[in-house]
Amino acid sequence: MKPYPFTAVVGLPDLRLALVLSSISPAVGGVLVRGEKGTAKSTMVRALAGLLPGVDVVDGCRFSCDPAAPDPLCPDGPHDGAKSHRRPAKLVELPVGAAEDRVIGSLHLERALAEGVTDFQPGLLAAAHRGLLYVDEVNLLHDHLVDTLLDAAAMGRATVEREGVSVSHAARFVLIGTMNPEEGELRPQLLDRFGLTVEVASSRDPEQRVEVVRRRLAYEADPDAFAAQYAGEDAQLAVDIEAAQRLLPAVKLPDEALRQIAEICASFEVDGMRADIVTARTAIAHAAWAGRDEVTTEDVRVAARLALPHRRRRNPFDAPGISEEQLEQALQDAQPDPGPEDDGPGPGSAPPETPEPQGSENAPQGEAQPSRSGGQQKTVGAGETFKARVFRVKGMGEGERGRRSRAITDSGRTIGVQPASVREGRPHLVATVKAAAPHQKARGRAGAGLELRPEDLRFALREGREGNLVLFCVDASGSMGAKTRMREVKSAVLSLLLDAYQRRDKVGLVTFRGDAAELALPPTISVDAAASRLESLPTGGRTPLAEGLLEAARVLRVEEIRDPRRRPLLVVVTDGRATSGPDAVARARAAAGLLAGVTTIVMDCESGKMRLGLAADLATHLGAEHVPLADVAAESLAAAVRARTGRAA
Repeated sequence: MKPYPFTAVVGLPDLRLALVLSSISPAVGGVLVRGEKGTAKSTMVRALAGLLPGVDVVDGCRFSCDPAAPDPLCPDGPHDGAKSHRRPAKLVELPVGAAEDRVIGSLHLERALAEGVTDFQPGLLAAAHRGLLYVDEVNLLHDHLVDTLLDAAAMGRATVEREGVSVSHAARFVLIGTMNPEEGELRPQLLDRFGLTVEVASSRDPEQRVEVVRRRLAYEADPDAFAAQYAGEDAQLAVDIEAAQRLLPAVKLPDEALRQIAEICASFEVDGMRADIVTARTAIAHAAWAGRDEVTTEDVRVAARLALPHRRRRNPFDAPGISEEQLEQALQDAQPDPGPEDDGPGPGSAPPETPEPQGSENAPQGEAQPSRSGGQQKTVGAGETFKARVFRVKGMGEGERGRRSRAITDSGRTIGVQPASVREGRPHLVATVKAAAPHQKARGRAGAGLELRPEDLRFALREGREGNLVLFCVDASGSMGAKTRMREVKSAVLSLLLDAYQRRDKVGLVTFRGDAAELALPPTISVDAAASRLESLPTGGRTPLAEGLLEAARVLRVEEIRDPRRRPLLVVVTDGRATSGPDAVARARAAAGLLAGVTTIVMDCESGKMRLGLAADLATHLGAEHVPLADVAAESLAAAVRARTGRAA
């Protein structure tokens, strides 16, 4: 079945342009496509491969060397005088669960030990050379793999050094990643490594939505006939891309345009120089796409709109992007000598937006309003975040790779050897040799090398870090409603959320007030969503502590079935009071018994001179660590250690 035609996709002009520019100039650094599910992200990426011109490759070369300029370090080389053939450009898809060896390649261990030869088995980076490498849900890919991909895309080479063998090969490809922000953000340091970023969303125009459905149904009814309708448009687009590629080396970047790029990047306060370089490369590619041999202001405008939005982020909870008005203003400010014909923003610019009021959706920040239970509730914003203490789950896990708790992983330091029944991971050379050595005489070995069999292979046992499920159970009752206290509570929880973001945890949010508890945010990788829910959390009413703990236990029980490899860390944020319903204290203690065995932190929010110590008592019944609110900050712990050390001295 033929793929969906590129030119048949309705709308998405920015995505279309970004993909074309990256195809013209792979040095741009690829494209990250952010958007909700069902917005044709994957459809457009898969259709792009059919538009790229074919490539000449050396016969028999597993690394797709160009016969006109073969890689002198190619593991299959040298290629002097080798025959060649032409093949279509490849689209290589990288699965989210791919192992590191599958991505970068691996050494054929049996041949290395038995025959003494280095037989490198190429991975997906080699397969994608001179083509496209597509990673769907790139935000769910392990950080070290994303970093490997981006390094290879930026340097144009992949180097593998392991088991005493060093192999390097060319790996120039267009890297394209797609992601749904609701499933979690990409780390800022990795986000910056993508050349261009495009936000996509489904159209709200009924006519356009009708056309999308009409075309999709037509394609599913007869893919070949539907593709034939757009074959001419796709062919013309392919010709235009090839023409732009030929023109690209001749495009000039005048000093005026380069100075304009530098001033725009400086005005947006982007970090580092990558933004300037990517913007310049994108502007050159856009000029070639437009058929110009010199970069103009329009090329700079388009390049900045695609290359700068994701580089303005300062906080993981801030939404990426810049407005068109900001960009136009920066372009005007960067003009050295605006002439009388300068008409300001282009015809597509929108009027300035009116700032949205901050706080909850239903009331201005800090303003009291009636609650569902008939009392008063109010919303208090958070204060400044800080570096939080690191809380870890007890014991050793085997969960998803992350940066919080100790776990057995496929990377990290080697601490032993896996049982002989385990047949995956990195080989353990010494253990493999020891397993094979006693059988050499029986196997009739003659000469150098080992007679190695598959059952001799042993694999390393490695200790690393895992990501956990951090479930926040937050008291939002009236006793927590003091403005100063709630601001401190939200600052502490947001700081812990920031820590969870950096450690690649899954997070959830349970709140309790009045006479009930609710799951405000089901466990998710999107820490931003948790921060947003917490920021608008209202307070008021009695304290149904038992209901909060019961809801937390229910959520953890369900998550144990859904995601059994991710161990939980429960953070109960309360002053320890239980005032809702009969026998509130006894019911809270009974509910605490259901959480036995769960690593729990009780963040004590009690304040004032007269303290009842109820949160500490709750921590005892939970078997939890009791942490006063003021001690959540890492600096507080460091200060306490310094004070004790000083007293001991």
